[in-house]
Amino acid sequence: MADGEAAGTDTGTDTGTETDTGSGSGTGPSWRRPHGPLQRYYGLPAAEAAEAAPDPIDINGPHFDPEVFLAKVRSECPLGQLLAREAALGREIRALDSDMQTLLYENYNKFISATDTIRKMKVDFRRMEAEMDDLAVNMAAISTSSARVSAALQDRHRRGAQLAGVQALLRKLQSLVEVPGRLRRWAAPGADPARALHCYARARAVLRHYRHLPSFRAIEDESHAIMAELAQRLRARLRDDTLDPKELTECVEMLLQLEEPPEELCEEFLSHAGARLETELAALEAELPPADPSGAAATPPPASDILDFVDRGSSTFVGNLCLLAASYRSLFEGCPGVGEGRLEAFAAALTARYFELLERRLALERGLGDTSLLVRALDRFHRRLRALLELLPTAGAEAGAALVARAAGERVARYLRALQTFFLGCLGDVRQALAAPRPPGKEGPGLPDLLATLSSSVLGQLKAVLAYVQLFTAKDVAFASLPYFKGEFCVEAVREGLVVAFVRWLCRTARGFADSPTERGAPAAPPALLLLLARLCLDYEATTISYILTLTDEQFPPEDTGPAVTPGPALCAEARGAAQRLLDHYVQVQGAAVAQMLRKSVETRDWLGTVEPRNVRAVMKRVVEDITAIDVQVGQLFEEGVRRAQSSDSSRRAFSVYSSSRAPGRYAPSYTPSAPMDTHLLSNIQKLFSERIDIFSPVEFNKVSVLTGIIKISLKTLLECVRLRTLGRFGLQQVQVDGHYLQLYLWRFAADERVVQGLLDEVAASAAHRCLDPVPMEHSVVELICERG
Repeated sequence: MADGEAAGTDTGTDTGTETDTGSGSGTGPSWRRPHGPLQRYYGLPAAEAAEAAPDPIDINGPHFDPEVFLAKVRSECPLGQLLAREAALGREIRALDSDMQTLLYENYNKFISATDTIRKMKVDFRRMEAEMDDLAVNMAAISTSSARVSAALQDRHRRGAQLAGVQALLRKLQSLVEVPGRLRRWAAPGADPARALHCYARARAVLRHYRHLPSFRAIEDESHAIMAELAQRLRARLRDDTLDPKELTECVEMLLQLEEPPEELCEEFLSHAGARLETELAALEAELPPADPSGAAATPPPASDILDFVDRGSSTFVGNLCLLAASYRSLFEGCPGVGEGRLEAFAAALTARYFELLERRLALERGLGDTSLLVRALDRFHRRLRALLELLPTAGAEAGAALVARAAGERVARYLRALQTFFLGCLGDVRQALAAPRPPGKEGPGLPDLLATLSSSVLGQLKAVLAYVQLFTAKDVAFASLPYFKGEFCVEAVREGLVVAFVRWLCRTARGFADSPTERGAPAAPPALLLLLARLCLDYEATTISYILTLTDEQFPPEDTGPAVTPGPALCAEARGAAQRLLDHYVQVQGAAVAQMLRKSVETRDWLGTVEPRNVRAVMKRVVEDITAIDVQVGQLFEEGVRRAQSSDSSRRAFSVYSSSRAPGRYAPSYTPSAPMDTHLLSNIQKLFSERIDIFSPVEFNKVSVLTGIIKISLKTLLECVRLRTLGRFGLQQVQVDGHYLQLYLWRFAADERVVQGLLDEVAASAAHRCLDPVPMEHSVVELICERG
């Protein structure tokens, strides 16, 4: 106990017990009541019981072990704490003893009272047992009396039933006697024939059974005559065209109850119903313009939208046809003499005509209009048709589905034409922006802005079209569950027929600016438009086609076993081919424009009588300006490209035929009359060792390649024009000055300066060969003139 008391003054975290925190009221230090017995009695919750682990040192726990507790306290607590803990435990024990005595004293009177109560309950129980025995004897006597009473009641009930049977027979006989009067009253015109039929049906079997008796035969004959007269009136009413389907069904049903021939009634029923349905179809046809097979006459717009037309057709024709089919089934199902398939053939002919009218109305939807309105109309048509097919499975299921599919496909085709028209309109805007005059100091939109506007507009329009077309496959649309809209519509109509077809058409249209010859009087496509379309097709090949196809496959997922689709790389190849053709044509157009200036400048000049050159010709300056402008234009849309490493004196190089200024004795003999063939031989030898230049080779998609192609075409034209002219000394020198000027400025635009140098060398050699007095100008003078120019 000394050890335990000493341990009680510790923090209590190791033993799991509370420590004394101060003086209590009455009994000294505070103490904790044992809760183990109460917890065992009431039970712990499952979660707490699962979490509670056995603790042998918990003094209030069910697994407390004194030996383990004392061993732990002795090993961890000093003597002072052990003594303090012993004193605390002693106080707790005395307090518990005092509480137990108090509890016993307080509840002593309750224990005595409970004992008296139990004794009284035993006495009452014995008295109740005696009363129950008496009650059992009385119940046996009552049971015997009840048996006698029950037998008497059964005998009385049997006699009452016999009397009731006699009374019922008398009532039936009385009712049979009254049948003719009732039939006459209810079968009269304007009365209640259905009630008369009901009365006659109830009495007919009895009258036929007892018709061998004269009185019953007279009643039957009179009743039959009354019902025959009613049948004649119903026959006359059946021929009334104003009967609605419900009244027609009631009339035929009453005639069948009167045992009229079912085959005749079936014929009249279908005839009357067919006339009414034909009237409804005629009302629908009256809303449509007359059919014009030639298509020459202008068709006026419809008076109402497609949804109203389908609603009227569904509520009148399709609704009445459903009612007719249901009535026919209920009236003539199983009737002898009614041929099989009459209803199906009758309904198939009418639905075929209704489909034809709806097809004509859908053909009037020539504009795009509201696609959601068309989808709602087709959805209602399909829902009502599905209700009809539940009654008549052969009433045009395939034709109805095909009609919906054709309408959806036609709307997709119209969207394709709208996209094409939109793209042509955007091209028109671009051409107008390129051709619009610019006030001085005010620049118009650049090519990058025009390209971004064109590309974003077309892509945005295509995405909007896909969103509209997606309405046909919405989850709340009934016909979206058809196999066509799950497979062929997504692949053939949307992906291939709309997206792929538009991309291919766009590439063909863009390529047409380069392939198709310009009609006489029609303006040619501006070179800037060719360049812009080439960049657009290249962007489509790089990113746009992949994005469009991915978006289409997400919105219209194709089936795994569906038809084959056009792969993305094939479309990208078409776009790249169109871009290549446009860029090549741009080079040819720009090269031809520069070449035309050079050709006219050569052909209109007198090269024999020209004076000594003092300046660079103005046309050469114009050529350099145009090439510079083309460089700026191409640089707006295409990357710089890779140039071959330039030599350190590119701008100072001279042509081989002019090298006499640096080596006067090398080529000077070639220009003297004593060796007239030397220049020609020299030119041929030079061509053998020079690299062949392909003038019209395909260009790459970068700026330096495009400029190189234009320069090659221009200088090649200059070469061919010089070959056709005869030059004097000053003419040769003018060619020398012009060539050096071009060399000074054109080399920086080309991918390889040797191309420019080689072509200009050929120009100079041809000029020297065609010169009558080939005396070149000193190179220093040429440089001075070019620098001054």
